[in-house]
Amino acid sequence: MAKEWILNMANSRWGLTKQNRVGPVAAWIRECAPKEIQEWENFYFKKLEDFLKKKDINLTPAEYLQDLGKKLYIKITEVLRSEIDEVTEEECIEYIKNLVINRTFEGYMTEKETIYGQLQEILNIENIKIESAPDEWDRLYNVDFFIKVNDKYIGLQIKPVTFEHAPEFATKWQEAYKVSHEKFTEKFGGKVFIILSVKRGKDKVIFNKEIIDEIKKEIDRLMTDFP
Repeated sequence: MAKEWILNMANSRWGLTKQNRVGPVAAWIRECAPKEIQEWENFYFKKLEDFLKKKDINLTPAEYLQDLGKKLYIKITEVLRSEIDEVTEEECIEYIKNLVINRTFEGYMTEKETIYGQLQEILNIENIKIESAPDEWDRLYNVDFFIKVNDKYIGLQIKPVTFEHAPEFATKWQEAYKVSHEKFTEKFGGKVFIILSVKRGKDKVIFNKEIIDEIKKEIDRLMTDFP
């Protein structure tokens, strides 16, 4: 249906099928466990009837759904149409520019403020880039990011903690992931480092900053070992 995106957009904006309007349909259909759609419709209408009575809405379920549909129609044909008529060409031009310039820049700065962005900036080593690890590495080796050094890989795992619990968690995680991290080293040649992330105000910062020197040493080692 070509118009469905308009219906979806308007319904989402005004919440005409939210739980407080049509009831907890996700829970109700599980309660019903229907095999046929008619079975579900009958069950839903009975539930909706009780739902409407509790809200003192004097409509049958069919009338109520029809009323919601009429409200949606009014929102689209009156409210949306009036808003569309007010949109200018200049606003559209400004919107596109803002999207590709301002918001892209804001997203980039937010990324740099994340832990791996900070680490990338601190390391500042030519041709060394921190990249997201494949999902398989997360499952098998508990690695979130990696650094490729020649034909070897260093693993990075980022763990969010609170300041007061950071030291004890550092030891706990080193023990918990020891086996999987050793497997990573055996396969890819580089060590895995656990980076503790803590919040300072609204910002995320690296708690165990001493890990940075260890990562640099590992990068140097792998570069030196390259034939």
